[in-house]
Amino acid sequence: MTSVLPVLPVRARLTGLSFLGAGILFVLYPVVRPYSDETSLSGAAAMASPAWMAAHLFAVAGFVLLALGVLGLHLLLDPVLDRPLALRAAVVTWIGAGLTLPYYGAEVFGLNVIAARAVRDGDASLLALADEFRYGPVAAAMFLIGLVLLGAGALLAAIAAARSGTLPRWSAAPLAAGFLLFIPQFFATPAIRVAHGVLIALGAAWLAVALWRLGRRPSSPAA
Repeated sequence: MTSVLPVLPVRARLTGLSFLGAGILFVLYPVVRPYSDETSLSGAAAMASPAWMAAHLFAVAGFVLLALGVLGLHLLLDPVLDRPLALRAAVVTWIGAGLTLPYYGAEVFGLNVIAARAVRDGDASLLALADEFRYGPVAAAMFLIGLVLLGAGALLAAIAAARSGTLPRWSAAPLAAGFLLFIPQFFATPAIRVAHGVLIALGAAWLAVALWRLGRRPSSPAA
């Protein structure tokens, strides 16, 4: 007799904490991020600020915790239910995060350096370099594909949770909606971007609570 269920409480709580941490970071990202005309020296000052770096590092850490959370769902659901849908969600999410993070790294460090030089020289024209990076075909394609895959991974995770019979049917749906809307929110106002972060945070918290409740259920050995 072997058992996969006695480790369920620890896995469930760690997975819940991963999602909860990701949710908190994704609401801090748009709240802390400074907004300004990014073709002007005031925009350069914003991108050169510690707040700019902190906000984008919050997003970087959030993507990492999201990937760990979806992996945790796979470890919770697939071994017990023998349904590899959560594994597919984890693979897609990890690939999506891998394609997305280099872009955020350049936003954190590259744009910060360019903006600091523009402020130091009083030359807003240097910010054209930021657009050359942001809209370069390879960088933009990697970023777009990465975010699409992250949305697809979150959707697959939500379907896996709904079909599991162990988590509430809609427990992962709001979180999936948040990541499916990740690309459109970039074109919205700061207030809507903050609201989008709140949506992700609430969805992550709802899923985390469901996972913690799952972790408190009594377990029994499985053959």
